[in-house]
Amino acid sequence: MKKLILIVIAFATLQVSAQEQKREMKKQHRTDNANYSPEESVQLQTKRLTLVLDLNEKQQKEISTLFLEEATLRQSKKEAFSEVKAKAENNSLTKEDRLKIKNDRLDHLIDLKKKMKTILSTEQYDKWGKMRLKQHKNRKQLKARN
Repeated sequence: MKKLILIVIAFATLQVSAQEQKREMKKQHRTDNANYSPEESVQLQTKRLTLVLDLNEKQQKEISTLFLEEATLRQSKKEAFSEVKAKAENNSLTKEDRLKIKNDRLDHLIDLKKKMKTILSTEQYDKWGKMRLKQHKNRKQLKARN
């Protein structure tokens, strides 16, 4: 009986340490990705999509320019958001500010989908849509855990 209890305790300890190590690796991965310039991250994104969707040269160039626009826009919006948040009292946005940010983001995503639809073939677009949906689900699950 004592041996069984010791085995269970040892297994639980190993499980907890493995989970901690996994969290640390994810945290390090996020900080590693944050150190890339917009051009570098665009290059990586384009290559990843090329591998998954089998893009041709023309599609790679178009997607690369589109992603570069996205990255620069994201950077400018991030800076503008931090300025607005700094001006706001007690570090919170008003309901109108949050609504405007969400509407802008959704409008931008709709525009991105339209542009991707013109660049990709129907099979590639479907595969890209499924990838985006899977990424969205994974992000939601990750947020729920934290």
